[in-house]
Amino acid sequence: MAAKEEKKKRQSVISLIKEEMGTSKSDHVVRKLAKCIRENKTPSILTPIFVFFEVICEVFIPLIMSQMINAGTAAQAGATSFDFNFDFGRWSVRLFTFDSALELSLVAGALMVGLAIISMFFGAMAGRFSAVAITGLTRNIRHDEYNKIQQFSFLNLDHFSIPSLVTRMTTDVSNVGGAYQTIIRMLARAPFMLIFALIMSISISPSLSLVFAVAIPVFLLGIFGGVLIIFPRFLRMLRKYDKMNEVTEENIRAIRTVKAFVREGHETKKFKEISQNVQKLQFDAEKILVLGMPVFSLIIYACMIAIVYFGGTDVMQGEMNLGDFTAFLSYVMNILISATMVGMALFMLVLARASAGRICEIFDEKIDITDKEDALDEEVKDGSVDFEDVSFSYSKNPDKMNLEHVNLHIKAGQRVGILGSTGSSKTTLVQLIPRLYDVYEGSIKVGGVDVRDYKISRIRDSVAMVLQNNTLFSGTIEENLRWGKEDATQEELDKATKTAQAYDFITSFEKGYDTDLGQGGVNVSGGQKQRLCIARALLKNPKIMILDDSTSAVDMNTDAKIRESLRKEFKDTTVFIIAQRISSIQDADVIIFMENGKVLAQGNHEEMMKICEPYREICEEQQKGVIGE
Repeated sequence: MAAKEEKKKRQSVISLIKEEMGTSKSDHVVRKLAKCIRENKTPSILTPIFVFFEVICEVFIPLIMSQMINAGTAAQAGATSFDFNFDFGRWSVRLFTFDSALELSLVAGALMVGLAIISMFFGAMAGRFSAVAITGLTRNIRHDEYNKIQQFSFLNLDHFSIPSLVTRMTTDVSNVGGAYQTIIRMLARAPFMLIFALIMSISISPSLSLVFAVAIPVFLLGIFGGVLIIFPRFLRMLRKYDKMNEVTEENIRAIRTVKAFVREGHETKKFKEISQNVQKLQFDAEKILVLGMPVFSLIIYACMIAIVYFGGTDVMQGEMNLGDFTAFLSYVMNILISATMVGMALFMLVLARASAGRICEIFDEKIDITDKEDALDEEVKDGSVDFEDVSFSYSKNPDKMNLEHVNLHIKAGQRVGILGSTGSSKTTLVQLIPRLYDVYEGSIKVGGVDVRDYKISRIRDSVAMVLQNNTLFSGTIEENLRWGKEDATQEELDKATKTAQAYDFITSFEKGYDTDLGQGGVNVSGGQKQRLCIARALLKNPKIMILDDSTSAVDMNTDAKIRESLRKEFKDTTVFIIAQRISSIQDADVIIFMENGKVLAQGNHEEMMKICEPYREICEEQQKGVIGE
């Protein structure tokens, strides 16, 4: 039974690798990321070119060094002339003849120093161009990811958690950048060095070079086995990394709630558990890399022992010069180190492949809300809204509808109140107006035109939404307000803030509009934050205004003043108010009561008291509460 389970597990790992690293999928990932190279093509090409010349210089240094050693041993044997030549198997090229070993050594030393300096220059240039290419690539990937996320609809955003998107734009991009450096430098240098050093070593001693016929297959076997084990572990680690970021982001954002409920210990324990899980998965993956190094070192030392034994015997028997043997040892080290570098580079590419796949998931996400080719690029005529047999499903499943057969006809400038229990799809209904989601069936018309026929920017510019938990950004009050209208005049700022009942508390601050809000508006209360968000929305001078429970943190008197100011100052704006308090909507022209994704009843307050029992019950219950107080 255990053997079957192990076999099943092994097959699942192999299938996962085939799925994630299959030729077609890998090609797709490479093509997607290759588009991000763009202006960095030249440094990306120049890097391996400079690496090539760097390797050429390094390859000749052991050969020159062997001439010095051979000249020294020849001088000890009584030689009177010394040839500076390069031997390549049967071919020998004589370059110079010297009368003393010292002269040859001086020339050879000068050549070695010259080649070392040239090699250093090529290496420095390769490093410079690789740095430009890598930083440029990672910048472009982050830029493209960010731009794609900006195009996401709410439905697209539902497919990814916020911490996951952050991880994909930080950790995953860094992994891909490291892999790109590996490709254009390490995977350029290692094969060049391996090939040239192998050619040089074979030219020196074909028989000793047979050692590589055993060593290299063992290297390849170890690399393949390591990839088979490491890839699924890295993939699981990155997914758990998303979860850790999610816990961290959630905890920091809600730190005040945590402290209010004295849950620091609980949250610390939760974070410790998730971080330990990440550590365990990372350890499981990294230990294969760590264990791989001793294995590769063992192969290297085994080769060195074999070569020293057999090569030393040849030197002792006069079948090989000492200088040639020394050069051969240098080339052997270069070959084995290069093979190790290739192995480690492939392991790094495995990690990067997992990250690259996650990045491409963002690139491949199909934007479900886009402009038509002939979309109307004109201002919305008015704020009239017509829901015509509208149905909607978040899952796009006709058996799981969130809204069903909604029919509404709202005239421009009307005040519309929306009431219903939690989960009745009140927010879903209003989010369809600015096309944050698209209808599943039916149509929504604004100004007499289907919202899908407008350019997205046009319809959204005409609609202002204020949510219960709207966001303020770091910066001053004025900077936040200008999100509504960047070039707003001071008169427009004052009008919007007065309508939102925010002017008085803004001017009470020492710096007024220049007051710094801190991250997320931490320097103002919940009610003040909501009023600033309302003022920001009003600066758009929208045709339609949606207040989604956005006065829940203000008192009833201020709520009434806001509604009265809206009616007076923005009388042509159609206003949708989602609220839990009857007092917030009872003066609306139309009140909509929703239940289970359907419109149960609609009418003004008097009509709703007659035709909608749930509305009447809520009204009577809330009036009792007010009287009781």
